[in-house]
Amino acid sequence: MPADRAPLPCCLGFPVFGPAKAPAPVPRFRRVDIALSCSYVGEDVRGLLRAFGSSSSEHPATLVLRGISVRDDGNLDDLTEYKGPQENPDSSSPIVFEASAQLVSIPHAESLLHADCDGEEVNCEISPYSSQQAGEGPCRTSWFMATLQLSSRISITLVLRGPQCGSQEEEHDATLHPKLRIPMRKEGTVLTTVEFQSSSRNTSLRTHLGGSVTLDCRFALAPSSSLSSLEWRRQHQGSGRSLFRYQVGSTGPTVQPKVHVDVAGLLRSGDASLSLQGVSVGDEGMYICLVSTPLHQAQHIIQLHVAEPPRVHVIPSVVSFERDVKTTLMCNIAGYYPLDVSVSWTQKTPEDDMEIPLSNAHLSSHRQSQDGTYSITSYLSISSDTARAPATYNCHVSHVTLAEPISVSAHLKVPEQTGSEGLVGSFIATVLFIAVLFVVLRRRAAKPKPEQLLRASE
Repeated sequence: MPADRAPLPCCLGFPVFGPAKAPAPVPRFRRVDIALSCSYVGEDVRGLLRAFGSSSSEHPATLVLRGISVRDDGNLDDLTEYKGPQENPDSSSPIVFEASAQLVSIPHAESLLHADCDGEEVNCEISPYSSQQAGEGPCRTSWFMATLQLSSRISITLVLRGPQCGSQEEEHDATLHPKLRIPMRKEGTVLTTVEFQSSSRNTSLRTHLGGSVTLDCRFALAPSSSLSSLEWRRQHQGSGRSLFRYQVGSTGPTVQPKVHVDVAGLLRSGDASLSLQGVSVGDEGMYICLVSTPLHQAQHIIQLHVAEPPRVHVIPSVVSFERDVKTTLMCNIAGYYPLDVSVSWTQKTPEDDMEIPLSNAHLSSHRQSQDGTYSITSYLSISSDTARAPATYNCHVSHVTLAEPISVSAHLKVPEQTGSEGLVGSFIATVLFIAVLFVVLRRRAAKPKPEQLLRASE
């Protein structure tokens, strides 16, 4: 919302009053007016200012959606009636567009109505819409396009038809809006009609490898209009490709593998959503849903992100080495996407209250596999001269797909006893064993046999 404009009240909606009726049960749905704070972007210098990001062509505006049907949850009784400008507008006054939605339903109406109360921001921009046929003939009809972007990633596009052309006498007597130079109501507002709407409930998606994803795109047309064509395109890293194209009246759609659009649902209910099967890294990019009528086009851009969490292993998982020997621990991180990954090591002994960060590790270069995922290895060298056993070495890995880092451990065991004390002990034990064995064998050799005793007695 521009800084020079006061915010509209929370959940600003306005009930539509009619003739007094007898009390009746609270209906499930209720018609209200929804007022949105917007910016009007004109066509200054053939659109050059807008193309270069200048804000000098922007003008404050308000979009009032009239008679929108929303679910009544019992909290709509306190809504106040919308009141237009109290005085004739001048060229610096905010432009108020009143949009009748009797011909076309407004999608995500509850989200628009309760945006402020839900802490959601709505970015609304209104601009003139021109087409080759919309302004032909002696009577030129004004068209506008309203683009609504919600912070919850909902996108809505409305094509608004301006005041209807009348007779030359009526046009001569009409009061023109000081900014737009088209007929306005006596209240100072510009009356328009929603002729075409399209929407997407999620303009940014994240999915895993091998999965399926649906890119939402829907539209609705006034009875006087008709669908001409639907096209889905994908753009990524400067290149574009058509994935699906259907021309009304043709024999069938042109479609790429792994892509599906329900043509029956498209023609029946305006569901232009695209389903993508077996997602791979190569499917990442910007998807454009382009809906066309004989007079107008509306598009929605959906960013598809592919993400895959890493698999982490530490080799070896148990370490026991002799003195004066170095051992290298390897933390293998594989199968992740996108590229950015963070790796760190810590050490902890029974005497430590917390893990101690280590800085002597080094990384290999990134490696990319055939499926587009990446892998990397972190090496940590430990020496018996400096390491304290027992100890636990942890490899911590952070990645955009992880809510918290993955930690995998390797354990350093107490080294077995070696050195002169062990050698002397082994030598003494061997000598004693040999001595005892010699004495036993000598005694057996000196003891007379039974045959010798019998001969001696004879």
